Amino acid sequence: MKITILSVVPEMLSSLQASPIVTHAMQKGILELEIVDIKAYADGSFRHIDDSPFGGGAGMILRCEPVYKAYRAVCTEGCHTIIPTPVGIPYTQKKAHELCSYEHLVLIAGHYEGLDERIFDLADERICMGDYIVSGGEYACMNITDSIVRLLPGVIRKESIEEESFENGLLEYSQYTKPVEFEGKRVPDVLRSGNHKAIARFRYEDALKKTAMYRPDLLENYKD
Repeated sequence: MKITILSVVPEMLSSLQASPIVTHAMQKGILELEIVDIKAYADGSFRHIDDSPFGGGAGMILRCEPVYKAYRAVCTEGCHTIIPTPVGIPYTQKKAHELCSYEHLVLIAGHYEGLDERIFDLADERICMGDYIVSGGEYACMNITDSIVRLLPGVIRKESIEEESFENGLLEYSQYTKPVEFEGKRVPDVLRSGNHKAIARFRYEDALKKTAMYRPDLLENYKD
């Protein structure tokens, strides 16, 4: 799989390139990660990539021309293009699985006050990471990339993913390790019983309880 990220501040993505999961996937030949600096496609010695908005308003808007040039330089036949934006569909684990099916994903990171609206014509999908604002779309692009890469076959053991939060519609059950007792708090006895059927039942009930307590909205569409 190839993932291309277009950004005006590509240095923000250096931690993504160095992350263990992404590095592991690239070393195994499972992932090709391409970081593209939009500024390289801007005209003029000052790399004119933004301008004030028509109609007035605070902040600067990312201009069409450099983004279109950068996009056209990297876009391949059949590539799937995503722009993170507050007006996008909410991002979910289900969507992460869907995106794994594409051979080439192109992510366009917004910055400054926003994107010229015409840039969104390049997108096959608009995705929202949540009801909050950060200082650049690079953060969303890193989240999307990491969530996809860890699902690619051969990156993480399948067993490690199957029972994670959101995989089956519930939050993940509580987990414990040594010591058995810490400051008066004990590991549930059933987890040390060796009874795998009882352990599975305990974990299922614990996942239901945690979901009901912290994310009751998930139970609305949950099917046992």
